[in-house]
Amino acid sequence: MIPLQRIREDPDSYRRGAELKGEEAPIDRILELDGRARILRTDVERLQAERNAAAKQIRGKPTDEQREQMQELRLRVQSLEAELGELDAEIGTLLLHVPNPPHESVPVGKSEDDNVTVRTWGAPATFDFEPRPHYEIGERLGTFDFERAVKLSGARFAVLKGAGARLHRALGLWFLDVATLRHGYTEIAPPLLVRRETMVGAAQLPKFEDQAYHSDDDTFLIPTAEVPVTNLYRDEILEASQLPIRHVAFTPCFRREAGAAGKDTRGYIRMHQFEKVELVKFTTPETSLDELESLVADAEVLLRELGIHYRVLSMCTADMGFAQWKKYDLEAWAPGMGRWLEVSSCSVFGEFQARRAGIRFRPAPGEKPLFVHTLNGSGLALARVFDAVLETYQQADGSVLVPEVLRPYMAGIERLSIPQ
Repeated sequence: MIPLQRIREDPDSYRRGAELKGEEAPIDRILELDGRARILRTDVERLQAERNAAAKQIRGKPTDEQREQMQELRLRVQSLEAELGELDAEIGTLLLHVPNPPHESVPVGKSEDDNVTVRTWGAPATFDFEPRPHYEIGERLGTFDFERAVKLSGARFAVLKGAGARLHRALGLWFLDVATLRHGYTEIAPPLLVRRETMVGAAQLPKFEDQAYHSDDDTFLIPTAEVPVTNLYRDEILEASQLPIRHVAFTPCFRREAGAAGKDTRGYIRMHQFEKVELVKFTTPETSLDELESLVADAEVLLRELGIHYRVLSMCTADMGFAQWKKYDLEAWAPGMGRWLEVSSCSVFGEFQARRAGIRFRPAPGEKPLFVHTLNGSGLALARVFDAVLETYQQADGSVLVPEVLRPYMAGIERLSIPQ
């Protein structure tokens, strides 16, 4: 969340930041209400001073005139305070709609076509046959059962079966093991239902409320583990010696995918429910951009060891998202579909989320607390990596080889074969 004082001091930079992201920002309305609130606040302080002065002039039992004067002042103060409270609440709500301006190093662009390819790794898999898309491979193997998933839950859900379901699970367990055993992240198993203030703290609300699954008791199914893990230290003051904190969580994720009608309707790509291993960091402001590069590297190593051709994109201003300060996407090549699939977004938020969630740290004993910087990234999203594995390791006979790094998780299964 952007502090009101910063908008007062430099409203044009926040107008420009919103424009670069293609977002709406109610800067003018905030300033208008803030002007009214400041006048009201001055009036309240003046009337309170009058009331205090009048009280000092009373000697002994107050006269009827004095009582009437004090009552009138009290009611006027109460009325103005109530009006001021309403204005402050509206300003607070509007501030939640102001996007985080992009970092100066973010490439300026108007659409995804302006994203910058930072690097690529490997080469597209080649075949001496016409490669199939993952949904055809999975259906032949008996891995996917989309029809029964529709019967159970409706569109954009999937049932995974047999060795294919084990391969999917193996990906998540291996991702988690690499993060914890090799990269030093601490595993978190968070709740999957969170309160409204938790969603607000991670900047999911109010912007993305139409994409969230909302229960009757005002809790939400998590759209990503970023939400509960980022809020672990909400309203706390950490010590500088604790930073950076690195957490990882392997959870289901739930999204309505509002606004995505007609996009990626076939296959295992854009689901209402999917699984993801999420990496979350809490750092000092001085180190957050370096930690972003490290976060990307931690995600990249997974694709390299799987042998999946991928690229890293630096997302342009218009393709970053509401809350991100700077963002990279990792895209895996799916040779059967002949397209790139986003498998990870790695972002740094600056203090944007930390201000919403009240997460601070004390630079040194006795010093004033500062807001931490937060980061998160997929390490990785299972569904699309699973798709890329099926398409990359498919064989002419319809089988799929299990990547070497996943075989310890596969109970001896080295190949997914078409049932006889």
